[in-house]
Amino acid sequence: MLKTAMRYSHELLSEVVVTGDHVVDATMGNGHDTLFLAQLVGENGKVDAFDIQEAALLATKEKLAPFPEKKAVHLHLDGHENVAEYLQEEKIKAAIFNLGYLPKSDKQVITLPQTTKKALDALLAHLLPKGRIVVVCYYGHSGGQAELDAIKTYCQQLPQKQYNVLAYQFINQKNQPPVLFCIEAK
Repeated sequence: MLKTAMRYSHELLSEVVVTGDHVVDATMGNGHDTLFLAQLVGENGKVDAFDIQEAALLATKEKLAPFPEKKAVHLHLDGHENVAEYLQEEKIKAAIFNLGYLPKSDKQVITLPQTTKKALDALLAHLLPKGRIVVVCYYGHSGGQAELDAIKTYCQQLPQKQYNVLAYQFINQKNQPPVLFCIEAK
């Protein structure tokens, strides 16, 4: 059975992330990916999660509360374009983005192509060999198509000698189904 973009994103990450790894949730949203990553890396790993909205940070804290892995999670009320400031010299095994807007919130507060590309540049510089960055583009909102186009172009221009890039999308569904990109370092 084919998987939704969210389920497939988690499968792609679970294939490479192990206990003790350092990973990034570039858009924490309601905390689903942050929790998933925390469970993958365990208490000895590290998750850096970013969002510009306090509502996202609070929702993520609430989602993590019952889990022991929450000790491994560092929540940052900051844009993902500033990820390099938090990583310093550390290497990461994986990262995930869900681009668009925070579900059930202000649809005017959206991710932007320029900040996403800056974050991708920084994360690729810190990505370990065989590590993966998954980008799920939701684009059925104002500004969404421009960001999808920018991310697709960005991914297409990555050097083949250094990266494998996958695009995954349902093409016969209504309402602009999300597009998933997976960048894997060679």
